[in-house]
Amino acid sequence: MEQFMTADFLLTTPTARELYHDHASRLPIIDYHCHLDPALIAADRPFGSITELWLGGDHYKWRALRSNGVAERFITGSDTSDWEKFEKWAATVPYTFRNPLYHWTHLELRTAFGIDETLNPESARRIFDECNMQLRTRPDMTPRGLMRRYGVETVCTTDDPADTLEHHLAIRNSGFEIKVLPTWRPDKAMAVENPALYGEYISRLSEVSGVRITSFAKLAEALQRRHDFFAEAGCRLSDHGLEEFYAEDYSAADIDRIFADVLAGRVVPEADVRRFKSAMLVLFGEMDHASDWAQQFHYGTIRNSNTRMMRAIGPDTGFDSIGEFNTATSCARFLDRLDSREKLPRTILYNLNPAANEVMATMIGNFQDGSVPGKIQFGSGWWFNDQIDGMRRQMNTLSLLGLLSRFVGMLTDSRSFLSYPRHEYFRRTLCDLVGADVEAGLIPYTGYEKQRVQQMIEDICYNNAKNYFKF
Repeated sequence: MEQFMTADFLLTTPTARELYHDHASRLPIIDYHCHLDPALIAADRPFGSITELWLGGDHYKWRALRSNGVAERFITGSDTSDWEKFEKWAATVPYTFRNPLYHWTHLELRTAFGIDETLNPESARRIFDECNMQLRTRPDMTPRGLMRRYGVETVCTTDDPADTLEHHLAIRNSGFEIKVLPTWRPDKAMAVENPALYGEYISRLSEVSGVRITSFAKLAEALQRRHDFFAEAGCRLSDHGLEEFYAEDYSAADIDRIFADVLAGRVVPEADVRRFKSAMLVLFGEMDHASDWAQQFHYGTIRNSNTRMMRAIGPDTGFDSIGEFNTATSCARFLDRLDSREKLPRTILYNLNPAANEVMATMIGNFQDGSVPGKIQFGSGWWFNDQIDGMRRQMNTLSLLGLLSRFVGMLTDSRSFLSYPRHEYFRRTLCDLVGADVEAGLIPYTGYEKQRVQQMIEDICYNNAKNYFKF
């Protein structure tokens, strides 16, 4: 029987262990997509408790707690103490066997706090008190300290075009050695399905851009100004959260009419919503190409499914799921529109539904043009797929239908400063996958090929992302 979570955790062969310990583990982290709050990094204040640091905003844990029968007041409620919330999580952890949360929980305890003990109801109070003591007394247990501890080199947050980026600029001006860069996330700028909310957003965008937005042309001008501002602040990539891709036929007159209707507060038909979003995706792609950014597309989510809980505690609280959208044709048409104009940026496609793995892995091959290695990327296992099985399936599919060697690797997609062990989890999984092929005689491991395998591991873990995003 293997011991739980040894130094060779997830590494089942000698080659896997060599690849991880000698090549993957020592590399810095580039976390090119996350949801960290830049205000916390700018302030760099100590955390009040392990509950604040660990459970606040973590909807992965919140879903597990609800599934284990824990009342909402112990999850997101304001009338329960930090200890009570932590106690409920500790009681839930032993019920998460075979869920990645069990592994992440103990990797985070070990790597951040040096706690080599499983979390359960018997150990809960000891671990709670030990973590809180360290948070009070260790000067490195702050947002910046934790980023240093995990060897982070660059992080890219997720930011709306109307954001001031004041915290990013403050971080840069503070001399902090780790790059904290904004990412352009313009989803609200195309959300015309709700005219009231859209009108409020346009007012905010007008104010921050200095452009009085009275037409679609003025909207494009305001967005371009903000795009330029993001570029000056160090932005190198955009991100788009979509249910599906949009590639409807439209004319300039169509888009002018639709925007005028929405700005007047009128609800437009679904067909017009899709036309408008199709035009916006092309506009955003052309902006990214002109600025030499990479663009990312996270698609396939059914968001905020539980309307009762949406009303009670708001969005992004753990009530989203994998969707079923037949989006392959529209994805191909959208990419082709940009490519036909020679304005297709470097692009990463993330599908939430693993049933579309082969679709995306073959889609990227349609638009590789030889200008950049891996110009069009099949993104890492995302959200519900950033666990051992999901990561292995994504990498297996990419290996079979593309070039795993050119893959830009892992990201946290997280709001937590304790989520960096997900990079370790990925690196161990990658090394085990490749190591098994070596041991089975499927990949040679002598001479030139041995060096190529070792270099491939280092590239996927670090070098490819650094070069691809031009950090």
